[in-house]
Amino acid sequence: MELFRNTNIDFLGKKWYFLAFSLIFSVAGICSMLFWHHIPWGVEFRGGTLVYVKFAQTPNLDQIRRDMDRAGLKDPKIQNFGPASDNEVLIDLGIQETSEAALDKGKNTIIRTLEPQSDSGKQDLNNTGAAGLQAYLMQKDPMHLGTDAETRYTQIAHQIDDFRNQQRGGILTSIDDLRGIAPPEVVSALQQDFFTSNFVVRNVEIVGPQVGKQLTKQALYATLYSLGGMLVYLWFRFELIYGVGAVVACFHDTIITVGFFSLLNKEISLTVIAAILTLIGYSMNDTIVVFDRIRENLKLMRREPLADIVNKSINQTLSRTILTSGLTFLTVLSLYIFGGEVLRGFSLALVIGILIGTYSSIAVAAPMLVAYQDYRARKAGQATVERLSAQQRSKATNNKVKVKA
Repeated sequence: MELFRNTNIDFLGKKWYFLAFSLIFSVAGICSMLFWHHIPWGVEFRGGTLVYVKFAQTPNLDQIRRDMDRAGLKDPKIQNFGPASDNEVLIDLGIQETSEAALDKGKNTIIRTLEPQSDSGKQDLNNTGAAGLQAYLMQKDPMHLGTDAETRYTQIAHQIDDFRNQQRGGILTSIDDLRGIAPPEVVSALQQDFFTSNFVVRNVEIVGPQVGKQLTKQALYATLYSLGGMLVYLWFRFELIYGVGAVVACFHDTIITVGFFSLLNKEISLTVIAAILTLIGYSMNDTIVVFDRIRENLKLMRREPLADIVNKSINQTLSRTILTSGLTFLTVLSLYIFGGEVLRGFSLALVIGILIGTYSSIAVAAPMLVAYQDYRARKAGQATVERLSAQQRSKATNNKVKVKA
């Protein structure tokens, strides 16, 4: 299947436009990484504590940020998480301890900050787990169960916890919601000592600074090893210049993709690194297709200039490139739009990478090959001229010696 045949687009004639485009985005991305947002590493790389909070109503991020600031938490990263209807917020606290205490520290910090001050004397039922409910009921013993208390109160605590999480999305609007779920004596006791806030801390994740540094180093090594392996492969399959051109194109794609994340201030997580490695392979495959056609045409069109051969090769593979890249792009674009917050960074990296990877195979790798071969031809021609000049000077010197004799 082909979209069109016999195209004759002068891609190499537009190489200066391509160069300007690449320079603009590469320099902008590098400047952002060096001076503006820097590389926005995710919590996996820099270390920190992530707290996922669900609200009963649409959360006010500015108000949450002000509450965090009053609690002494400076510059926390706060953003919506998941679909808007879920009313969930992701808060990056920057707490970098790796112990179990750090989990409780992050959770308790959020709870203390967001809880209404008027109810500070009571416990928050929405942020009390089954174990905490069981301990409270065992101590209070509202049903006067005696020896059978532990088994019965454990069952009641898990019933309340399951009802809250499975049927009410983790948030009870009132303790009266438990009527019919828990015995009346338990509900009355909870009303005395508990209240229901409008939020719940759903999950806490931590990554220590040492782990973050190790992951950063491994991500860098994985990228460099992949580029080095591809260079060696293309060196043996084609020539060294083919491998250098393909690796430069992949490096160009990586710089622009990471630069986009820096310009947009989007965090680079482990899934984004996986996407970058994926697009390196994708871009390399597209470049190899073009190089393979160039090698075939070099055998068939020996007398034509290399620039014409490269242009013809790109045009011959253009339909295949648009079909494969277009379908892949539509797939990852759908993943970006409908995949949810968890896959947002991964799919965004692929959306940018597929566009830039397809572009670089045509606008970076191929022109670099032609430029190098032209340089070799000029150098060889200059060497030939210098050799002929030297021969002429030597011949002239010999003639003068003969005349004098």
